[in-house]
Amino acid sequence: MSDIERESMEYDVVIVGAGPAGLSAAIRLKQQDPDLEVVVLEKGSEVGAHILSGAVLDTCGLDKLIPDWKDKGAPIKTEVKKDNFLVLGPAGHIRVPNWPMPPLMNNHGNYIVSMANVCRWMAEQAEELGVEIFPGMAASELVYGENGEVKGVVAGVFGLEADGSYGENTEPGMELHGKYVFISEGVRGSLAKEIIGKYDLQAGRDVQKFGIGMKEIWEIDPAKHREGTVTHTMGWPLGSNAGGGSFIYHLENNQVFVGFVVHLNYKNPHLYPYMEFQRFKHHPEIAKLLEGGKRVAYGARAITEGGYQSMPKASFPGGALLGCSVGLVNVPRIKGNHNAMLSGMAAADAAVKAIKAGRAGDELNDYEEELRTGEVAKDLKKVRNVKPLWSKYGLTASLMLGGLDMWVQSITGWSPFGTVKHGKNDAEVTGKAKDYPEIDYPKPDGTLSFDRLTNVSFAATNHEESQPCHLKLANPDLPISVNLPEFAEPAQRYCPAGVYEVVEEDGKDPRFVVNFQNCVHCKTCDIKDPSQNITWTVPQGGDGPNYPNM
Repeated sequence: MSDIERESMEYDVVIVGAGPAGLSAAIRLKQQDPDLEVVVLEKGSEVGAHILSGAVLDTCGLDKLIPDWKDKGAPIKTEVKKDNFLVLGPAGHIRVPNWPMPPLMNNHGNYIVSMANVCRWMAEQAEELGVEIFPGMAASELVYGENGEVKGVVAGVFGLEADGSYGENTEPGMELHGKYVFISEGVRGSLAKEIIGKYDLQAGRDVQKFGIGMKEIWEIDPAKHREGTVTHTMGWPLGSNAGGGSFIYHLENNQVFVGFVVHLNYKNPHLYPYMEFQRFKHHPEIAKLLEGGKRVAYGARAITEGGYQSMPKASFPGGALLGCSVGLVNVPRIKGNHNAMLSGMAAADAAVKAIKAGRAGDELNDYEEELRTGEVAKDLKKVRNVKPLWSKYGLTASLMLGGLDMWVQSITGWSPFGTVKHGKNDAEVTGKAKDYPEIDYPKPDGTLSFDRLTNVSFAATNHEESQPCHLKLANPDLPISVNLPEFAEPAQRYCPAGVYEVVEEDGKDPRFVVNFQNCVHCKTCDIKDPSQNITWTVPQGGDGPNYPNM
């Protein structure tokens, strides 16, 4: 809102998002030039609060950024000792041996970590170098310069009226200006979405693709715990309904990360990703691990899956997109944190060079070049065809064709398939409800499986009911007039937090209700809504989930 008067603060570089990409950029900037003024804005109540990535970490990025991370006490302790890959059927499984797997799929030498804790530690390293970090400061708006470049962001807006207007108790926030602005919001961030559209950064690139990842932390029977064990599964319960799979990581203290990913290019609008996750835990192989244990945390987050061919241009006038704002996840490895760190360092190097040359507010073309040709590109190009091959030919064929492609590229650098296109975006592939069967999901038993609202309480989600709804409907009538009759309003099912519901009462027309207080910031609605009617925006302050060690 241009008529609002705000104070402003000037920095050399403004970074939005205290994830692995943003913190790596901040640390690298101060390593290269300690005199630079660098600020990091984090929408979570604290660094790590909105990080949902209990992960297997390839430390190549951290090795480059902080080579002595072990001596500095990084919370990276649990080295992978055993790698399992299972294809599940309804009652049994087939173990795929490790020897036919391409070398890049090997997890030995990697670590099972809480990325929330890793980011907290990285924030400490950044602050020791003089980086300013402001948690609870959601960057809600971009500030443009005279030549149309991004020159800063608005952060710290509090006390808006319920309709989003400014009232007498509203704190208008501040403008933070930088010679360069780095956007590292994670997947489908609202500022990155605006920038990609404004500067047409997706031009000439394939469509971006996504998955929805849901995760629980479990404390299990010590007799069943195998610290350092990594298990990935594919197949049941998804079958032919959708692509996806699971991960189970045994970290320390008898805890396991149990995660489930559903590719969002599924066609059947009756599919219910959250319930697929809950059903998965009743597979005999999974149930015997979890029985006698307890779930201690839950969360969900969208995942970028488009790969190399879907990366938008990462530099724009006045700044750069980092990490998952570009989409740097290696899909078959289910890893992106190492590439996020590498992207942050590359952007920092380009910005330092530009600032030393007296530049500001222009494009960091060196960063774009490094991202498309350097270490990140080498990691992603080898696996660029795995996701589209899976989408086109299904699980079994993709295991063979994708494996062949990764092997050939690992040896020769050449792909027999070239670069396979993704086709339509995830919203466009959604089919009409009348063309697909409804799916009968078993009721959660409250022991291994849980209803959504119970699980949301384990995400420590908090939004003030009096604040504006941060989920914006372009047309409030579309959910009932279009999505309900044509698609059985899939928002009721694709949301893993029960935000959206259709209320039908006797003698009244159906109405669409948005329970934004439940939102866990996964952004699935922004991606999968078939009418593309929903836009996710940042809520006020540090509101949202507060993931404990996720």
